[in-house]
Amino acid sequence: MDFLLLCLLCSCVLYVFFLIIFPRSSRFNFRKLGLPPGNLGLPFVGESLQLISAYKSENPEPFIDDRVNRYGTLFTTHLFGEPTVFSADPEANRFVLQNEGKLFECSYPSSISNLLGRHSLLLMKGGLHKRMHSLTMSFTNSTIIKDILLVDIDRLVRLNLDSWTDQVFLQDEAKKITFELTVKQLMSFDPGEWTEKLRKEYLLLIDGFFSVPLSFFFTTYGKAIRARRNVAEALRVMVRERRKDSNKKKDMLAALLGDGEGGFSEEEIVDFLLALLVAGYDTTSTIMTLAVKFLVETPLALAQLKEEHEEIRAKKSSVALEWSDYKSMPFTQCVINETLRVANIIGGVFRRTTADVNLKGYTIPKGWKVFASFRAVHLDQLHYKEARTFNPWRWQQSNSGSLGGSTGTGNVYTPFGGGPRLCPGYELARVEISVFLHHLVTGFTWVPPEEDKLVFFPTTRTQKRYPIKVQRLHRLV
Repeated sequence: MDFLLLCLLCSCVLYVFFLIIFPRSSRFNFRKLGLPPGNLGLPFVGESLQLISAYKSENPEPFIDDRVNRYGTLFTTHLFGEPTVFSADPEANRFVLQNEGKLFECSYPSSISNLLGRHSLLLMKGGLHKRMHSLTMSFTNSTIIKDILLVDIDRLVRLNLDSWTDQVFLQDEAKKITFELTVKQLMSFDPGEWTEKLRKEYLLLIDGFFSVPLSFFFTTYGKAIRARRNVAEALRVMVRERRKDSNKKKDMLAALLGDGEGGFSEEEIVDFLLALLVAGYDTTSTIMTLAVKFLVETPLALAQLKEEHEEIRAKKSSVALEWSDYKSMPFTQCVINETLRVANIIGGVFRRTTADVNLKGYTIPKGWKVFASFRAVHLDQLHYKEARTFNPWRWQQSNSGSLGGSTGTGNVYTPFGGGPRLCPGYELARVEISVFLHHLVTGFTWVPPEEDKLVFFPTTRTQKRYPIKVQRLHRLV
């Protein structure tokens, strides 16, 4: 907080200096340049401090609402060191997503690139990205989940939940589950000493994504860089061992290794695996946690969810779930849809223009940043009735728009992005969350924390990691 106040004070001094030195007529003219209207804020820091301050609160919406009311759904601002066109418009967002690799390219700070590696799926471009994305989709489609992955998903979820004691931090436990599931799916490793050691390194690695990028050994970023080296080395050793292993497995790593000329280089494989472990670790686990939080705060929804899963369990002689059970969870899918919409784990994406781009009557210069905000669209009252209320029943009537459902086109619901960079694991995430919710509501009762607020910066999470007191109803293994 002291650092932010210091930045704000320095910026105010610089802003006054800026006003004195430069006459009003020479300042930024949005209309003359063909840009959306807006405000670049303070020199150097722009409106970054206002954005960070808003997203550290439980209600960041006024940051967007105020600017949309003043300028419209496309406005110009200055975020994280660069002038940026901010889009709260579903049609503009779709245009940005669909023109990936043509008019726009992904753009992230070098600090994130250093931690993920240039061959991560998030950062790679062109033909290599298309090939890797297609490969990932082929290992996360519904057929593969049904025939291969579901057994392990169900087993590992039950194994983790069965180890719970009287009180657990749900956010931490969910992350442990999703990490172990991702390691199993990518590399066929069951939980053990190797996976737990790797997970502890990942805790340090992920902390570095949203820290000041100073590489001193005592800084958060410096510790993250060292953790990244340790993770990469562990994966590198494992990749070399698998190359020599005559017992071929049918997992993602086997496809990456390939046969003959079909495989990828060691560096590409390590970066790719490292980044997928990051993705699988954080996003799905957050949805698991927030689904429980929202359900607790909406007792009728929790009661209906429990009823759906008790009916499934009553028809079975085993606690293990099958594909037909997963397909018998319509209200669970409504809960997941609504959690994704309200929580907005991926609030939006940054892209950089590769040419001058005409968008909704404006011209965005080559090299400018564009932020396509999914959150702004998901929580817009024009697209969803009572948009900022958790209402899973809206998805039962989403076609007609009644009961608070969506009143617009498919462009207004994009929790997994879209275009060539559509999240390849979206179906897998749904299955993992569904299995988790089933075993939680049929295997336990729990008492939630008296209060645990949501914050949205640097990532969406609960402040206190959502501690719950649990009581087991039956054994899960």
